[in-house]
Amino acid sequence: MTSAFWQTVQLGLKSIMLQKMRSILAALGIFIGTTTVIWLVAMGEGVSFQAQQQIMELGATNIIVRSIEPTGEDPNERVKTYGLTRGDFSRILSNVPTITQAVPIRELKRQVIHDGRIVDVNLVGCTTGHRELNRLEVARGRWLEESDGAENVIVLADQTAKELFPVDDPIGRNIRVESDVYTVVGQMKPRTASAAIGGSIEARDYSMDAYIPLKTFRTRVGDQIMTRTGEGFNFKGEVVELTQITLTVDKVEHVDQTASIIEKLLEDYHTGRDFAVVVPKELLRQAERTRAMFNALLVVIAGISLLVGGIGIMNIMLATVTERTREIGVRRALGAKRKDIIQQFLTETLVLTGSGGLLGVCCGLLCGPIFRFGRWLITLISPDTLPPIVQTIEPRIALWSVGLSVFISLGVGLLFGLYPARRAAMMNPIDALRHE
Repeated sequence: MTSAFWQTVQLGLKSIMLQKMRSILAALGIFIGTTTVIWLVAMGEGVSFQAQQQIMELGATNIIVRSIEPTGEDPNERVKTYGLTRGDFSRILSNVPTITQAVPIRELKRQVIHDGRIVDVNLVGCTTGHRELNRLEVARGRWLEESDGAENVIVLADQTAKELFPVDDPIGRNIRVESDVYTVVGQMKPRTASAAIGGSIEARDYSMDAYIPLKTFRTRVGDQIMTRTGEGFNFKGEVVELTQITLTVDKVEHVDQTASIIEKLLEDYHTGRDFAVVVPKELLRQAERTRAMFNALLVVIAGISLLVGGIGIMNIMLATVTERTREIGVRRALGAKRKDIIQQFLTETLVLTGSGGLLGVCCGLLCGPIFRFGRWLITLISPDTLPPIVQTIEPRIALWSVGLSVFISLGVGLLFGLYPARRAAMMNPIDALRHE
């Protein structure tokens, strides 16, 4: 039985090698389809992994409460008051016992000036817990301390410090933020920017930050910010006490319940929807669902490519059956049964699809190096062409996609090889022998 099978395989290989170019073109469709399955899934897994890592950085036990500017402006309203308040912060801490840590911040775009250099920064009023929460590391000097109170001290992010002090050590130097003078007490190490996550969390770039005590922010900057809206004395303003509050819950299982309590508590003291409660754990579940849907879509797209390859295989095998009609008649006359003819042509089809599939797997496993080389080449030719997500993404090969692509390629061989094989087996031996 085994020797007969191998004899059929050898005969199939010899038949394929008689038409090398035709066989290569037939296997090429399967090769492309298999490679496409692995590559598309690898790219999707890379994007999904990056998003999930950013969500996990927010912390599974964290709840983020953010101020949101209400939509729809009143043309007669000169100063708009919205967002989180210090009263909200106190009420949350007093009424929600599952919270172990609360870190409030207030952010604002400002210009920092030193020795004629003007740098636009994101001025962050924060507390001591902000550094640990955001995984910030000190490169020089120190971080903000409780003893700083409302003093004019400032800590610069890595890029902010480099632009203000290209050569000198910034520690102990004085800089101006608008009209106020601050003493630099620390410089942070570089921190990777985080991308936006859906519509819930905006992109966050830490490189151009400048950190001051939250009490100092309130004293020197204040809650009300006025901006000029045109020429003359046309101004519009806003009053925002806190930009964001990040809350840490004692246990993961308490996160959802705590988020609901906080939302209800804020709704009682806010007439409009000027806040948002974001739970990273829920974002993670949403990202996993999105990944599953995305992978399913990619497999369908790649499966269509394999389907087209299978149609090409069927076309080639039907042509082969017609060309080898006399051979089929001779084999039947010598005693070959119909199942032997079916087995022969199915073997040839599986050899074609199997070889194409295996080569496709080999190429698919090289997705990472090929993608990185292509990215490097494009960056070398045109540095600003690629969007940020393409510059940071790393393909991740999913083993299930490798197995799936091989299974589909062999399945395509069986499916599209069965009809030509049956057509060959059902030929009348006498008519086949007469065929020219």
